[in-house]
Amino acid sequence: LLIQCLHSEIEKFLRVTKQYLPHLARLCLISTFLEDGIRMWFQWNEQRDYIEATWSCGYFLATCFVLLNLIGQLGGCVLILSRNFVQYACFGLFGIIALQTVAYISLSTKKTSLQRTSRSEGKSMFAGVPSMGESSPKQYMQLGGRVLLVLMFMTLLHFDSNFFSILQNMVGTALIILVAIGFKTKLAALTLVLWLLVINVYFNAFWTIPAYKPMHDFLKYDFFQTTSVIGGLLLVVALGPGGVSMDEKKKEW
Repeated sequence: LLIQCLHSEIEKFLRVTKQYLPHLARLCLISTFLEDGIRMWFQWNEQRDYIEATWSCGYFLATCFVLLNLIGQLGGCVLILSRNFVQYACFGLFGIIALQTVAYISLSTKKTSLQRTSRSEGKSMFAGVPSMGESSPKQYMQLGGRVLLVLMFMTLLHFDSNFFSILQNMVGTALIILVAIGFKTKLAALTLVLWLLVINVYFNAFWTIPAYKPMHDFLKYDFFQTTSVIGGLLLVVALGPGGVSMDEKKKEW
């Protein structure tokens, strides 16, 4: 009875926010792209000099690499948020992932920027796909998006021995499994959104740490990583689990 009441309240919430929730979800999903692109904009010289010095590729190639990443990420974000050429924007961002993967692995340098980009951007591509037109393959795309959400969520787990970390992992894992199999999907996804939102603001408050301290970057990475997962979950809340889910199969029973 309690679950039915909560489900009813969620449906009311969705009716009120249906015009805004998908946009908010997309913004959260691409937040790592956006942050990385803006960071490259404001740290243009540092990024270029770092690539030039570490890769020994020369001034011109280093400038092209940074410029391509900046335009690719910010341009892709604008297209996705405006819902223009979304599929092309997603493939473009996927190309940025591949480019950064090859570049940063070959450089064998700090992985922070790559991890922030590759993990969340990979998910951004697939989790944004359900906004396509209605078709049978869409159902499997939505299933793939839910599975990738599980992989994204796994990066947020903290294997510490303290009670709260264990509780956080157990609650989060139980909810993400429900999302993955598509059972009480919207309720589980919205509950996990609220859970992660509180944890993210409280534990990953990078704005409270001076920018020159390494912990600032670590918390910033965790913050946007979690924000991307929240974005994927919000899309699940807004669009539903799709045809390949227990919620849909229950309608046939």
